[in-house]
Amino acid sequence: MSNTDIEIVVEDPTAPEANSPAVTSVRAVDVVVCLLLLALALTLGYDNWRTGAGWESTGPQSGYFPFYLSIILGSASLYGLAAAFLSRKEASEIFVTRAQLRRVTAVLVPTMLFCLAMQFFGLYVASFLLIAGFMRMVGKIALWKSLLTALVFTAVMFVTFDITFDVIMPKGPLEAALGR
Repeated sequence: MSNTDIEIVVEDPTAPEANSPAVTSVRAVDVVVCLLLLALALTLGYDNWRTGAGWESTGPQSGYFPFYLSIILGSASLYGLAAAFLSRKEASEIFVTRAQLRRVTAVLVPTMLFCLAMQFFGLYVASFLLIAGFMRMVGKIALWKSLLTALVFTAVMFVTFDITFDVIMPKGPLEAALGR
């Protein structure tokens, strides 16, 4: 048998697991998002009313347009709440299963840690850690390949931004020690 006769079967990674329990429904997510947007609209509306949402002899005050945009946002949020409570279909629809949420969390948590690490270690060290971590943990790629790829990518990024284009990027203590 030649190598061209070997068939490689790859499962669809986006296919949901058949036995994964539901975490939440579409209606619950719709209600929470509409309530958050309504709270934002009320906050923005109050703040813009406080700074001036009227019309002066020279034109609109500073809060005029944002105030009316917050009214539109609040109205849309109330419409979304009413639609969510009146819809029978969305009450039974699954928004996310436990397996899907686990996969989203596997990307979200490291990305949030990257943003936090960038504040302390700088862009390049944080990028190195993110790339190497994703390749090793999520991609299950060999450690040496993960470290080498992260190092090459970070070095290319450093040369491109810091040296070639002279763009100021967030620096950490390692870059400061290297004199950059």
